[in-house]
Amino acid sequence: MLVIVFFSIFNWSAFSQKDSTSRYTAFNKGKIFLSWGGNREAFTKSDITFKGDNYHFTLQDVEAHDKPKGWHIDYINPTRITIPQTNLKVGYFITDNYYIAFGVDHMKYVMTQNQYANINGYINLPTDEPGALYNGNYQNEQIKTTEDFLTFEHTNGLNYVYLEFGRFDDLSFVFGIKNTDIIQINLTEALGAGVLYPKTNTKLLQKNRYDEFHISGYGVSLNAGLNLTFFKHFFIQGDLRGGFINMPDIKTTSNPNDSASQHFMFIQSVISLGGIFRI
Repeated sequence: MLVIVFFSIFNWSAFSQKDSTSRYTAFNKGKIFLSWGGNREAFTKSDITFKGDNYHFTLQDVEAHDKPKGWHIDYINPTRITIPQTNLKVGYFITDNYYIAFGVDHMKYVMTQNQYANINGYINLPTDEPGALYNGNYQNEQIKTTEDFLTFEHTNGLNYVYLEFGRFDDLSFVFGIKNTDIIQINLTEALGAGVLYPKTNTKLLQKNRYDEFHISGYGVSLNAGLNLTFFKHFFIQGDLRGGFINMPDIKTTSNPNDSASQHFMFIQSVISLGGIFRI
């Protein structure tokens, strides 16, 4: 009797293990994934330095915010897809747990208008230029960021183009899920780094508005998320990403001598839809 019981348990265990490892979701190596989603973000205050012909000054502790679109058809409208705040990522699993990915976070950074900020430096424009009304030497003085003085935003956008190295861990067993080919719950963690390629919309000291793409600096980020995969191939994923952005070369006018610089921290929440397939 004991022998029969032993072999029954052994056969059941072997069958269960074989059944588990035969599932599509049991192994990830060689799979690719693609996701598309939207985000909200927040930024720390930053010092912004502006320099060019006849001026060099810094605005301290400048506040900024994002520019959300909300739930909108523009997220999937090819002609208006850059208007919302979006996230694109494509990745490849190099092992069952680890992947490498390329991503573009299309964030939007808008300096809060009409705030008061401390200014240090000087402005000495020719008297025939409209912005000359701000001429002077400044030392810890407050100035109001009116539209006549400055508009400054990375709204098309604050584009973080990065490479990411990340990990997936299947947590389905924690929730009592046995057939992961129907639904699978994964914890994701990742480290990313890349360049900032913003299209900065600026109007400085009543000069002509400038709005062109330019590689302005770099960023690094950490990411944690929860991935829900359905029917082997389709998933929804929520991520929380935080990072550091340093942009020492922001273009502010068509004059190559004019530029701005700033650095700040950001935190971003992302909801994405995607697919995962073996190639």
